[in-house]
Amino acid sequence: MSNVEEFRREVRGWLRAHLTGEFASLRGRGGPGREHEAHTERLAWERHMAAHGWTCVGWPKEYGGRGATLEEQVAFHEEYALADAPARVGHIGEQLLGPTLIAFGTPAQRARFLPRIVAVDELWSQGYSEPDAGSDLANVRTRAERDGDAWVITGQKVWTSGAHEADWCFVVARTEPGSARHHGLSYLLVPLDAPGVEIRPIVQLTGTSEFNEVFFDGARTDAGHIVGAPGDGWKVAMATLGFERGVSTLGQQVGFRRELEAVIELARRNGAAADPLVRDRIARAWTGLEAIRFNALRMLGGVAAGAPGPEASINKIFWATWHRELGELAMDVCGADGMLAAGEPYDLTDWQRLYLFSRADTLYAGSNEIQRNIIAERVLGLPKEARP
Repeated sequence: MSNVEEFRREVRGWLRAHLTGEFASLRGRGGPGREHEAHTERLAWERHMAAHGWTCVGWPKEYGGRGATLEEQVAFHEEYALADAPARVGHIGEQLLGPTLIAFGTPAQRARFLPRIVAVDELWSQGYSEPDAGSDLANVRTRAERDGDAWVITGQKVWTSGAHEADWCFVVARTEPGSARHHGLSYLLVPLDAPGVEIRPIVQLTGTSEFNEVFFDGARTDAGHIVGAPGDGWKVAMATLGFERGVSTLGQQVGFRRELEAVIELARRNGAAADPLVRDRIARAWTGLEAIRFNALRMLGGVAAGAPGPEASINKIFWATWHRELGELAMDVCGADGMLAAGEPYDLTDWQRLYLFSRADTLYAGSNEIQRNIIAERVLGLPKEARP
């Protein structure tokens, strides 16, 4: 038996043994559009995982991880999804900021922040998008000025996932007056309980509030809480986006497969599968998911170390478009019933929630249009798009 198979069996056995008792009811809880479900209980579960060494499995052992190989990380995320384990609470710290600090942080930053991410003692959010700098991230206007031993931040971020539950936010801010586009930006670590920080949850189509507006009005963070050199924020921010599109997407696809199988079962029960057009769309959904998986494996197989390259944008377009279309298929399979919502207290079915939330898939983490530009310019070497 290979080491990967042994590791997979270890993960599977641990999840089977521990998703019991007080944690048994958490199976399937949380996830896109359902992030409000059992947050406190899922946080307790994740800290239970940490106590047994099952957070940050891909991090080097010197930083509190297991030093798992790429193949073992894929196995972990797949087994976690197959076990129907609850959606992770510390994902942004573990999958985005942690690898960024390992790659670009100072020894002091790693010592301060990494152990708390491993233990799930501090939760993180991502301060990138702004009202006028969403997919066009280089248009950032939030500014930060050095004032003695602190950075003073002024500006606004929007679509900040989980900020209302987070302790910290990594913020891309303009630190060089007069700079433009991707020049003069810095990557700052900002405590969200600091004076001058205001968080306003945004009510979404699903009736929940994963996303938030975050306002910085003279908020301060320690001068040492800058990752990379001043002005190097674009490079660091792009590396974080690469980590975001990395190995954990394999586990995400197991969740997608479960959703597709449930749609197929619904179509069989309510007779929608008798429609040849529905059967054709189901077949295309199945083949599309297979293409996504193999494309992701190809992408990850080319990563010797560090973050995936711009090729990760190909996978982002594939899965985001596929998942949005799955939501549309689910509504069509539901038929007229899909247009009816429960009365007071207002709630959505799983299919309605999938449809509404998946509308955002092709927008967040870089819109499809921006991903196509990245592929054209950085992968294919085509001329850059004309800009004013």
